[in-house]
Amino acid sequence: MPPFKGIDFCLLDELLSEDERLVRDSVRDFVDREVLPIIESCNRQGKFPEDLIQPMAALGLLGANLEGYGCAGMNPVAYGLAMQELERGDSGVRSFASVQGALCMYPILAFGSEEQRQHYLAKMAKGEIVGCFALTEPDFGSNPAGMLTKAQRRGDRWLLNGTKLWITNGGIADVAVVWAKTDDGIRGFLVDRDKPGFSTKDIAGKFSLRASVTSELSFQNVELSESDRLPQAEGLTAALRCLNQARYGIAWGVIGSAMAVYDEALEYSKSRVQFSRPIAGFQLVQEKLVWMATEITKAQLLALRVGRLKEAKKVHHSHISMAKMNNTWMARECARKARDILGANGVHDEYQVGRHLCNIESVYTYEGTHDIHTLILGEQLTGLSAFE
Repeated sequence: MPPFKGIDFCLLDELLSEDERLVRDSVRDFVDREVLPIIESCNRQGKFPEDLIQPMAALGLLGANLEGYGCAGMNPVAYGLAMQELERGDSGVRSFASVQGALCMYPILAFGSEEQRQHYLAKMAKGEIVGCFALTEPDFGSNPAGMLTKAQRRGDRWLLNGTKLWITNGGIADVAVVWAKTDDGIRGFLVDRDKPGFSTKDIAGKFSLRASVTSELSFQNVELSESDRLPQAEGLTAALRCLNQARYGIAWGVIGSAMAVYDEALEYSKSRVQFSRPIAGFQLVQEKLVWMATEITKAQLLALRVGRLKEAKKVHHSHISMAKMNNTWMARECARKARDILGANGVHDEYQVGRHLCNIESVYTYEGTHDIHTLILGEQLTGLSAFE
């Protein structure tokens, strides 16, 4: 395969700053050198490539868009481009970085005490501490407000009980950001792995995100102090603010997945000969390639605009919902069309399209399903909520 160059049909590079292009190209080179040579083996084994944590930290990819505490302080577009390139390698690799930065480091920075920030953030930026975000439960995914996990006051202590499920990084995390119901509403807590009563169990048998750790977390009478509570994480709105950070990164990340399968399908179709000529010369194949290139370009424009709004502090959560909803759908359809072009080879891991096809099913679902984001947008447009 020729070196990956990306898709820039409408010359979007002209809208990027030199620093933004440098970030993208640096992460693109990292993915080519460090991720792609090992990721199929990791996918087969169902193993997260932990050896990539320190190199990602060295590139400033953990908490990349946060300011201070050893974080890189990338602007939103540079951060998005970094997530794009990581997901071009694998959705599981991008998920690790997203969870570490957007779902763990961000709430500590936004809702934590200065003591908590000093204790965790610099070490998390260096990859010395790994975090996870524990909101989803076995019976409550799209409706997190129904959670059953509870934290009860016992004098100056808290007693945490409950179960969280589908938690990325859970089995390798040193600290969990846990959301629980209290007598005063939903609150956020920091739970270190060594707390008695805190246990994890990795989920086996996944068809998707196999190169990612996904776990069940159990809390049985876990005793926490007031210093373990995120003092400003009050109400479900705080948790949703974290999800918006992650959803923004996903909206960019899936463009990388789509570009990967498009590039593979394009090159394959130009070399695959049937009926005495390359299949790229047939109308039906060209229609698929044109659809992919067009939708990728539209997704790039949407992500870039939302990024600029975020940079100007004008972004609304519905903008992010539209980008997550549209771009994951686009990437899912690109993976299907690319697999179609590769025929039987599309289901063999000599090619990457099958891995991306499976991965995108999880990304399409997590951090708000397509239907949930549709309803978020519906409420924004009509003023009427379709939720309870």
